Amino acid sequence: MSEHIVTKKQYAHVFVILLILTLTTSWAAYFDLGKLNVVVALVIATIKASLVVLFFMHVYWQTKLTKLVVVSGVAWLALLLWLTLTDIVSRGWLPFPGK
Repeated sequence: MSEHIVTKKQYAHVFVILLILTLTTSWAAYFDLGKLNVVVALVIATIKASLVVLFFMHVYWQTKLTKLVVVSGVAWLALLLWLTLTDIVSRGWLPFPGK
């Protein structure tokens, strides 16, 4: 099986994009967006994590099976976070007995 050779130029491009996104995160922290502050920070962090996984971990050039494993891991994480958030959001809906 032949391996994909990543050039230093490709690494440099991804590195510059990651630096720009880091600066964007720092820049966005100075603005009061209310509850959207967390959303903006998480969107930028997700983009940066995706770039690291795709290029520095070489998933972009791997087989479909490897990509399926990565996607299934992210889907599992999303499911667990969703279930946790539904529990946290619904905690105040029912009163405690005896109160």
